[in-house]
Amino acid sequence: FDIVGKSGPVYSAMQDYRLEALKWGVDLEIKPFTDEKIVAEEFKAGTCDAVGITGLRGRSFNSFTGTLDSIGAIPDYDTLRVVLEKLASPQLGSLMKSSDYEVVGIAPAGGAFLLVNDRNIDTVNELSGKKIAVLDFDKSQAVMVESIGASPVTATIANFGSMFNNGAVDVIAAPAVAFRPLELYKGIGTKGGVVNFALVQLTVQVLTRHAKFPADFGQKSRGYIYSQFDKNMAEITKSTQAIDNKLWIEISEKDKVGYQEMFRQSRIKLRDMGIYDPKMLKFLSRVRCEMNAALTECTAKDRE
Repeated sequence: FDIVGKSGPVYSAMQDYRLEALKWGVDLEIKPFTDEKIVAEEFKAGTCDAVGITGLRGRSFNSFTGTLDSIGAIPDYDTLRVVLEKLASPQLGSLMKSSDYEVVGIAPAGGAFLLVNDRNIDTVNELSGKKIAVLDFDKSQAVMVESIGASPVTATIANFGSMFNNGAVDVIAAPAVAFRPLELYKGIGTKGGVVNFALVQLTVQVLTRHAKFPADFGQKSRGYIYSQFDKNMAEITKSTQAIDNKLWIEISEKDKVGYQEMFRQSRIKLRDMGIYDPKMLKFLSRVRCEMNAALTECTAKDRE
């Protein structure tokens, strides 16, 4: 899946991946899709042997890796690098398999930022009563939006951008790489902006039906995809810097700390609802506390 199609960064990366896979004795035929739902359905139906999809969509195949994209769980790119390095290690290989499926690589897709049609929407309180697009297949988004008193409006990856651009919703969350291809500056107009605080670290995950591949394919693939981290991040940085400086909306450090705690409580709630995987939440909490032991969550009684 590449939201841009054949000229997009994911398709380009998968062409390089195909050349690498030939060295492991696997010849892949790559087909780009701009509708992620179709990709997932074809994979489920067995029409294809492997897919590249978002971690959000991948949750239905592997809840452990599908919880990577949980709200506020990976605060920045430094933490993301450590997380993905650990997940690519052979020690965690068994957690990459779930039923017939195996996650054979995880790449960064960039932080998801709130895009608003009114710059005054710069605090959680301001979101109350606003219409926010939520992806139809991800239950966690609707739960989050309702918890802050906003109105969730069901959308798909194919139409959420146009819903924002034509004013059907006031707010969307999107990565910088989607900004220009989806012309999201149209929805921002003259009054809106981009809140400079990543809610979620989005990922692209490659999954296979492991029975169709050599036994060592998964580990080789995970190592290779992790080795491309800096290259992927360069693409994300380029897209982020391409957003006009005037559009960014800054929020205070104090507010950020408050939001992180709110996100943590939301993750615990979504874990208890069976939406987020407890093992992944515990793993991410451990990494955050390894990197910053001063975080209040590290000594919290209700630690994830």
